[in-house]
Amino acid sequence: MIRKALITSAGALFACSSFAADCGKVTIADMNWNSATLMANVDKFILEHGFDCDAEVVPGDTMPTGTSMIEKGEPDIAPELWTNSMKAALDRGVEEGRLKIAVKSLSDGGEEGFWVPQYMVDEAPELATIEGVIKHAKEFQHPEDPSKSGMYGCPAGWNCQITARNLFNALNLDEAGFELIDPGSGAGLSGSIARAYERQEPWFGYYWAPTAILGKYNMVKVDFGSGVDEQHYLDCISKDTCLEPKVTMYPPSPVYTVTTSEFASRAPEAYSYIESRSFTNDEMNGLLAWMEDNQADGAYAAENFMFEHEDIWSQWVSADVKAKLMTALDNL
Repeated sequence: MIRKALITSAGALFACSSFAADCGKVTIADMNWNSATLMANVDKFILEHGFDCDAEVVPGDTMPTGTSMIEKGEPDIAPELWTNSMKAALDRGVEEGRLKIAVKSLSDGGEEGFWVPQYMVDEAPELATIEGVIKHAKEFQHPEDPSKSGMYGCPAGWNCQITARNLFNALNLDEAGFELIDPGSGAGLSGSIARAYERQEPWFGYYWAPTAILGKYNMVKVDFGSGVDEQHYLDCISKDTCLEPKVTMYPPSPVYTVTTSEFASRAPEAYSYIESRSFTNDEMNGLLAWMEDNQADGAYAAENFMFEHEDIWSQWVSADVKAKLMTALDNL
């Protein structure tokens, strides 16, 4: 009986070790904005404690991460890729069998645009249009040069810096006296909105949703009067080489979790979780607001999410994996 028990125990240990070996080391891109870093750290926790993966978050950004996954097969997972910016390359990666589009990480998709505060539109409704913004250009004083008008763009290195600049040029905003401002970082950009709201000052610039800022502060997306030309957006506006940009609103942004095909075949159980993991914009807005209010980094926010939102994450995993995750939480 003792020998049988030892054999059974050894078999169970081997099965567990085999499961861990199947998953192995998993690298997860940790992008430098809050929803993406939260998602990366949630994935790390669940893969590590629910699937026995050796999970690690690594620095990432949209273009370099997508390119590296296609060309080098790493990292294994990009939890939040705004795919409009590199659709052709990602499609090619899927066609060549290098990538898997696992799931819409934001089930409602992402929203981008140029925005002004609601309180400005309340006083002058025409500011909800680009013609109104241009007419009132002098109100949007550049913070470093009051003789110029300022529009906040994207931080250097983000792909939205390309799209915002191309649309800035297409709208001829420089002729209206505007200068594009690099906020330096995502925090700098969000801080400029918060500062304007606290002082009830004019603000005009690029932003996206879901975000804590657009959850906290009521902003109006400026209508360019052009509708959406998705093909031109993909062919020109999203490219650094766009020489003749035309005016178009941002198309709705499909936001996907992308993995390497090698990860999907090596760790099918873990990949199945990735296929199920998705957030609505309302869920994410609430989580991002909590992160900001508590000055939480991705790891802390992920632990809080696991403790406070079992109703959400338990839908993504099996009963057995849920039990392992609950044990891990009890041991924190």
